[in-house]
Order: sequence, then C-alpha cells, then structure tokens
Amino acid sequence: MLRKIGFASAMSVITLSSIWSASASAEPMKVVASFSIIGDFAQNVGGDRIELTTLVGSDGDAHVYEPSPADAVSMSKANVVLVNGLNFEGFLKRLVEASATKASVVELTKGIEPLKMQEDEHGHGEASGHGHDHGEFDPHAFQSISNAKVYVKNIADAFCAADAAGCDTYKANAEAYTAKLDAEDAEVKAAVASIPEEKRTIITSHDAFGYFEHAYGLTFLAPEGISTEAEASAADVAALIKQVRDDKASAIFVENITNPRLVEQIAGETGIKVGGTLYSDALSKADGPASTYIDMMKNNISTIKAAISGS
Repeated sequence: MLRKIGFASAMSVITLSSIWSASASAEPMKVVASFSIIGDFAQNVGGDRIELTTLVGSDGDAHVYEPSPADAVSMSKANVVLVNGLNFEGFLKRLVEASATKASVVELTKGIEPLKMQEDEHGHGEASGHGHDHGEFDPHAFQSISNAKVYVKNIADAFCAADAAGCDTYKANAEAYTAKLDAEDAEVKAAVASIPEEKRTIITSHDAFGYFEHAYGLTFLAPEGISTEAEASAADVAALIKQVRDDKASAIFVENITNPRLVEQIAGETGIKVGGTLYSDALSKADGPASTYIDMMKNNISTIKAAISGS
C-alpha cells in the first residue's frame, strides 16, 4: 500500500521510522542520494561508513528522470535518503510512495536562503504556462558554494542522527571537505573578478545558474526556464536573440544535460561562438572534467573565463 508524504519546501527532515543505528550493525549505513552532486557530497562526508546509491547519475537530468524498479528497491532498503528539495526532483514523491521506504528523507536545502523564481521578459517563470509547477523557488541552490557548505552540514547532521557511533567521523569529514569548498569559493571569486564587468553576460541552455549569478556577479541568459522539461518557444528564442544582441553577451555555452541544438541555433543567429560545456545539474563521468563537485566548479569557471577572454 502506498503511503502519502507531503514535500513542502520548508520541510527538511521527514523521519519515517525508527532511526537505524550503525552501532548495532557492522554493515555500512545505506544511503540513497537523488542525483550525482548530492552523491558526491554524501561520499565526502560518509566515507567508508556508508554504502551509497545515486539515483540520477553522471550527465543525467533529474528534471525529467524516470525512476526504475531498481531505484524503488534501493529506496526501500535505505537508512537515509538525501534529496535537494525545492521541487528539484520531480520524480521523488512518486518514488518515495512506491518504495514505501522507512528511511529518513532529508531535504538538503534546509537553511539556505532560496531565490524566488522570476517571471522574466521571455516568460520563463513557472507562471508562463509551458512548464509544470516547480514551486516558488529556484531549486539549483548547489550552484553557490556557500550553499553547498549548508548541504554538507545537513548531511553530517543527518548521518549523526542515524549513526551516532560514526558522528565524530562524519563531522571531521565535513569539516575537512568544507575547507576545500572555502578554497574553491575563493578561486571562483578571484576568477570572476578578473573578468571585465562589461563582459560578464553569458548564455546557457536553461536557467540553472541563478545562484551562481547571485553569488559571483555574472549574468546568465537562457532560452529555457528553470526546468529542462519545458522546451523554449519560438517567441522565447526570438526574444533572447534580441536581448543577446542588445546586451552584447560575451559567450554561449552548452550544458551536459541538455540537447545542444538550441544553443547552436542561437550561436548561429547571433554570431557568438560556443564556448564549451558547462555542468549544471549533474557531474561528468569519472573520466570527464567534472566528476566531483569541486571539479565541476573549477571546470565551469575556467571554461567561462577562457571563452570570454577569447571573445
């Protein structure tokens, strides 16, 4: 029988059953992460005390992901389930219900300051009617390293709650990883500071970089909205091309989770050269340039800077 679970954005932790305790078992704690970026955070905090399953893997798009029966099995066996929240994972509620998981389902965006989605002049807001309801807020909070540190703290707290015996390890791992995030944050800020202000407008496939823009001072334009689920209309594309010409955008980029066709069309009509691939909602495969969150941020800012410098 399916159980009904509400996913209000303010809800951070839903304890669905008694807490699992690693102290009672030699087995690693079973953790499910909804997509690859959260999986990387979880592995850095959990180390070898957890057995991690990531639902939406490298180069995968959580906006349109269709869970498999194996995902439901993983959820049903999990001790802790880590999710982004803010309606990022459209598949999540259905999967939680189908799996009847007894795990704690933890929304990692608890404690961040969410950015409200704006109805822009292209009609990309969720009220525009050509996408399903993704809620009031932009869910891509992980694109700010400051927010990523909140995710890491929430993971450590969740692991401590589920496995008190490993709490010191989780806290130490989180502290060490947070120091690496601080260093990367400083690198991104320095890279952006080296880009002339008049060249800080760029184009991507969909509106995934609002938090990056807010944190670091670049301006991102996109033909698609917050979710990749709804395709950009002809009017959206035409309006964006006009804005690109008016605002003199410096570079345009494809994303690893989206079809490059639309970006290539805009590049062809505006004369802007495609500057490379940015990783927005998913990491790359292990042999790619963004197989970890920190490498993703390094890759994105270096790709942006190189493209603008060459423009």
